[in-house]
Amino acid sequence: MQTLVLVAKKDKPEAAELAARIRERYPTYEVLGDRLLAHTLGWPRVEDRELASRADLVVVLGGDGTLIHAARLLDGRPTPILGVNLGSLGFMTEIPVEELFLALDEVLAGRFKTDSRMKLCCRLVRDGKVVVQDEVLNDVVINKGALARIADHEVSIEDIPIATYKADGVILATPTGSTAYSLSAGGPIVHPSVDCTVLTPICSHALTHRSIIVPADRTIRIKLASETADTFLTLDGQTGHSLQCEDIIEVVRSPNRVNLVRNTRVGYFTILRQKLHWGER
Repeated sequence: MQTLVLVAKKDKPEAAELAARIRERYPTYEVLGDRLLAHTLGWPRVEDRELASRADLVVVLGGDGTLIHAARLLDGRPTPILGVNLGSLGFMTEIPVEELFLALDEVLAGRFKTDSRMKLCCRLVRDGKVVVQDEVLNDVVINKGALARIADHEVSIEDIPIATYKADGVILATPTGSTAYSLSAGGPIVHPSVDCTVLTPICSHALTHRSIIVPADRTIRIKLASETADTFLTLDGQTGHSLQCEDIIEVVRSPNRVNLVRNTRVGYFTILRQKLHWGER
């Protein structure tokens, strides 16, 4: 490894201070920052595409949202990501800040393991043309605005009709994203080693409509079948696109994956117990 790219949570002075310490501690490495971090510290600014191509390791200083941003910055490249959490323990940012340099020394010495996380490829098709194509690590969300009526979502898997969800929206989550919005909407927790897509309706009008676990290689299509204003497609909570009646959203497993550096001292179920307060009264 020669080049470290640091992605820091914005408006977090602690993250910028840590970034400066990393650059000072490893003078033999090229240490670059994302655009906001570079601006804050007065480092040379490098465009996102060049950062992604030059990075041998990405170090995230923040939380799970910052890590999702870093994964999008890599744009499908298999570069390992070391997630350092500056708050409470994260689902993906597993390294506590006090263990940052110990973990980084191990990674730079080549002594580390990664978890390979599945991504979803999403396409928005309008009038037979693909108008949006992107990848997500967490989830694809179709949702209405605060004042919009519930909409009809015609769902099919491999062109086989499944149901029409009359609902506030639909979530399509990866196993990584199963502990995010999908969990709040009543979806199951899926271990990240299991490749699948979690299909979860949001506040469905029919109480029999529940989450479905779909094999990752199956294409899920959702057609917005009713006239409704103020409906949006949101990708990883990072980008949003306005939807129209008759729009089709297609989702299937991406050929690209995200490689997260593991904290071997903390297991997945340990994180679940801490984050979800299992066993507490």
